[in-house]
Amino acid sequence: MSGRARDRISVADQTLRIDKLLWFLRFAHNRVMARKIAEKGHIRMNGRRIERGHVKVRKGDILTVPQGRTVHVVRIISLPERRGSASVAHSCYEILQTGN
Repeated sequence: MSGRARDRISVADQTLRIDKLLWFLRFAHNRVMARKIAEKGHIRMNGRRIERGHVKVRKGDILTVPQGRTVHVVRIISLPERRGSASVAHSCYEILQTGN
């Protein structure tokens, strides 16, 4: 896809694989671990169980992510372009609920 064609894609059409997103947002230490978390079926997106690492996530999706003994429910505010600092990662989602 050329640069001009890519520029014409609207923001609403932008997606990111869930394994990359989990790694970029620091819910996993590396992408292999993120893919394994997604494939085990522990992640839910908009209430639907995810069993593949290639599922596409969009801005506004709600993810339920277990992390140790804690379960985070987060809304994706923006899709990161790369794995950055923790503060950049936290600015890409809002926590709706954290609990056991």
